[in-house]
Amino acid sequence: MNLLATLRIALNALKVNKLRSTLTMLGIIIGVGAVITMLAVGNGAQARVEEQIKSLGSNIMIMFPGSTVAGGARGGAGTSQSLTEDDAAAIVREVPEVQVAAPSMRGTGQAIYGNSNWSTTFYGINNDYFEAREWPLVAGRDFEAAELSGAGKVAVIGQSVLAKLFGETALPEDAIGQTVRVRQVPFTVIGVLARKGQSMLGSDQDDVIFVPLATARNRLFGNQAGKLRRVGTVSIKTRDGMSMSEAEEKIRALMRQRHRLQPGQDDDFTIRNLTEILQAQEASSRILTILLAAVAGVSLLVGGIGIMNIMLVSVTERTREIGLRMAVGARARDILNQFLVEAVTLSLIGALLGILIGFAGSMSIGNFAGWRVEIEAEAVLMAVGFAAGIGIFFGYYPARKASRLKPIEALRYE
Repeated sequence: MNLLATLRIALNALKVNKLRSTLTMLGIIIGVGAVITMLAVGNGAQARVEEQIKSLGSNIMIMFPGSTVAGGARGGAGTSQSLTEDDAAAIVREVPEVQVAAPSMRGTGQAIYGNSNWSTTFYGINNDYFEAREWPLVAGRDFEAAELSGAGKVAVIGQSVLAKLFGETALPEDAIGQTVRVRQVPFTVIGVLARKGQSMLGSDQDDVIFVPLATARNRLFGNQAGKLRRVGTVSIKTRDGMSMSEAEEKIRALMRQRHRLQPGQDDDFTIRNLTEILQAQEASSRILTILLAAVAGVSLLVGGIGIMNIMLVSVTERTREIGLRMAVGARARDILNQFLVEAVTLSLIGALLGILIGFAGSMSIGNFAGWRVEIEAEAVLMAVGFAAGIGIFFGYYPARKASRLKPIEALRYE
């Protein structure tokens, strides 16, 4: 008996009890659908984390001013303005693992262009900041040396600021040379940055205006930092192939030396390795995906047990039919193949229906919950292959039992 004839007989047998066949497939349908949906959600989460890592820039650490201790009361990070531009320069000079160390100051204010205005975030930086964040320009240029040293009133803006001030359809070139006021200080736009997207905290990284550090200190912050050249943060990028943990230890030792901190005294700065934080988040997301897929896989096992139970019942009900087939020349191998094909057919039909449910479930979660989902072909093939394997594994015992029936005893079965 060839495979096509065996398949036709198996389908006819399944059509006789449509309701029972449908209920038998239910476990496979739910299992495959759940596996695809869970993997799609998990892959989407991992892709989101990878995008956040790329948006930060590779091999990056952020150093913040530390805390204060007054009268036994400890303040939080940033309560002590302990970082300076000279600290950033010393890090690049003294720590060979560091490629750039970019000092910056951050503030918020109203940006105005013509009749448009927008509350945004502005940073005082130098060009090292763009290198540390791996943030290229799509139009214009970055700051010149004279503008950085002479507190030039020039600005580089992000894509969101471009859209809010110059219109949603504005091109980056449209903003070049225009004058934007920030805190009533006029700035000439000299560059527009490429789009970065959301940060790991969900904030819009493109809603930003960058100005020279000296300009921010003298004109936007009112020279509050005085002659000490205080800065808010230092963005540190290590060289490719260098150990970030080793670089962090050297930076910590250098800063303690520069700030004259005694042994046992708390750091007056904080170093955060953002790449490691996001990579840990990615690992957690990957583990969660595996656990969810494993839980969903239990449904496939339950579906396989259901297939075995129903096939055993089917063998019992069709004992006389089996005996008749053997009496007219069917071999034990033919009977084995017939019932095995029935089991695999149940699994594959359930898997196909489960794929449809998995796609629908993934799209629903993406649309209504706002989560990112990514359905990969490997996940679909894995679910289908697993379902077929379950059909063979759980269908083999009933098929083997049917193939070992003796024709005379089977024909006498009542």
